[in-house]
Amino acid sequence: MQPVRLIGIGLACVLLAACDEKAVVLPPQQHVQAIRASSAEYQPRAEITGEVKARIQSNLSFRVSGRVIERFVDVSSPVHAGDILARLDDSEQRADVEVARAGLQSAQAIARQKALTFERYEALLHSRSISQATFDEADKDLRTAQASLEAAEVALGTAEDALSYTKLKADADGIITARDIEVGRVVSAAQPAFTLAHNGARDAVFNVFEAFFIEGQPLPGVDVAPVADRAPETRATVREVSPFIDTRTGTIRIKVALPDVAQWPLGTPVVGKFRSPPREGIVLPASAIASAKGEPAVWLVAPGSSSVSLRKIAVARYRDSDLIASGGIAPQDLIVTEGGKFLKEGQTVAWEDR
Repeated sequence: MQPVRLIGIGLACVLLAACDEKAVVLPPQQHVQAIRASSAEYQPRAEITGEVKARIQSNLSFRVSGRVIERFVDVSSPVHAGDILARLDDSEQRADVEVARAGLQSAQAIARQKALTFERYEALLHSRSISQATFDEADKDLRTAQASLEAAEVALGTAEDALSYTKLKADADGIITARDIEVGRVVSAAQPAFTLAHNGARDAVFNVFEAFFIEGQPLPGVDVAPVADRAPETRATVREVSPFIDTRTGTIRIKVALPDVAQWPLGTPVVGKFRSPPREGIVLPASAIASAKGEPAVWLVAPGSSSVSLRKIAVARYRDSDLIASGGIAPQDLIVTEGGKFLKEGQTVAWEDR
């Protein structure tokens, strides 16, 4: 009887141990706070810094090459149309003008001589004192002299134009914003010398990161204010969006037309508040976010059993105190917002609705 009793006691111990082990495996019920997911409208926005620039800018350059001997303006100098900005050494061009003028005088003298000869031969032809062939030769010489005269006039005009090109003049009223020449430097034709910002309409120019355009084109209205003083904020309008991406910076240039009341100085740093069209999503507090193998997720509470499961979500945008979920959950889902750090899959919770 004693061995049988010992076996029974052993079996009872095994059963008790199994029961104890099963009790350890089951996680205890945990108190959490949860909310019902609800859809909401949100509007992606971004604050981008930019700069005030003239709507029209021109790059000024000499039309002939030469050595710079005088420079009359510098960056930030106001100028008027026709003002001389710089001058090249024009000794070569002046010599060309003198040669062309001498050539014109010679052509004029020859043309006058040939005209007199033609008139005399024409009178002699009427009196039959010369042959038709002699008269035709005089006519040919006159036409040749007149053509040479016209060529000499064109040559003088070209030489005088080249002489005038040694003076670089402003093409409009404005302000010099860049200078690329110095006295004593040899420049070539069409080499940029100055950048002139024309007076008149101004733009705020921004380089916006490509990621912002994932949400679509920005809305036309942009709130713009100087960086140093946000108080005089003004509503401006998007005038131009570059069709190309700057591959060096990954940005897209946007030009915003400033109203006449916002006549901030050129180069003023400004901040623009850009907005994309409104979108639908589910707004969740930042405390609701969890991780499923490194991907964003939330704990879902089953309404009937109060058990939890980890659900991956798609996050459209992270904000200061919340986030926008665009997939993975639906309105009316019960989402754990607090107390979810130590939850396990399938664990039963006691939840409070926030």
